[in-house]
Amino acid sequence: MLASGFNGTLYVGVTSNLVGRVLQHRNGAFDGFTKRYAIKHLVWYDVADTMDAAIAFEKRLKKWPRDFKKNLIERDNPHWQDVAVGLGLTAMP
Repeated sequence: MLASGFNGTLYVGVTSNLVGRVLQHRNGAFDGFTKRYAIKHLVWYDVADTMDAAIAFEKRLKKWPRDFKKNLIERDNPHWQDVAVGLGLTAMP
């Protein structure tokens, strides 16, 4: 999940290249929701065994209420820090 900052607008997506996809969001490579709302902070992610499993979980997660998503994030990342730093990217201001 990406966010527009601490406790900000959320985006749920799936990818086979997390670092590359985060960089695309950060660079505003594509017009749309994430660019319009400046959603650039990776605040939570999970790894699936298969792409089918990842897509199925993404579809379920998108239907969850915001509070459920917020609780999922805050369970592991209570301060909504940019966890992409742990993947080798620099922190977003």
